[in-house]
Amino acid sequence: MSSGVEQARLPARWEPVARRAVDLLVVMIALLVLAIPMLLIAMAIRLGTPGPALYRQQRLGRGGRPFTMYKFRTMRTGCSDAQHRALIARELRGEDTSVDGSWKIDSDPRVTRIGSILRRTSVDELPQLLNVLRGQMSLVGPRPCLDWEAEMFPAKFAERFDVPPGLTGLWQVSGRSTMGTLEMLELDLAYVRSWSFWTDVAILLRTIPALLRGHGAR
Repeated sequence: MSSGVEQARLPARWEPVARRAVDLLVVMIALLVLAIPMLLIAMAIRLGTPGPALYRQQRLGRGGRPFTMYKFRTMRTGCSDAQHRALIARELRGEDTSVDGSWKIDSDPRVTRIGSILRRTSVDELPQLLNVLRGQMSLVGPRPCLDWEAEMFPAKFAERFDVPPGLTGLWQVSGRSTMGTLEMLELDLAYVRSWSFWTDVAILLRTIPALLRGHGAR
């Protein structure tokens, strides 16, 4: 699916194997440590607003193959995504849609009270550990996108689907919602073209302080 002019780095044979081994090791430890906290979060979501604790949504993985991604539900059920679609379309046309330094929907009325806390702390992403366990995602990679988002992406960014999507990635440690969609896609290309096992390790190490700072989370 490569469409770029730059030559992507060819990883050594051991690197994809090592990445998967680290994925499995970290996920199994994380699920053991976080099982009770995740259960308590699920209970709080159920008590806060009507609807399921887990949110299931079809995303696109490696090679553009669809899979069901899991998140803690942060929005009220039955809400329209029309505003989100319009926002992405404007960003991809090159418009500046940022508000107070953020490219997310400002004061999104769909987000619940507990949902806003989960988003700021990125705790809503924890159920994606199950996607990593199932091999649909990796710990590090491009953000798993929606099918309608992929249809809007310019063809030159097709390389982002050459690797599995990630729980964290270059975009997440570089500013998250302080960056627009086009900037995110450029980071995806930079990541794919220079990928190595050690790149993933570096991003994982950068993720912890980024989460603690909460920079760009919204």
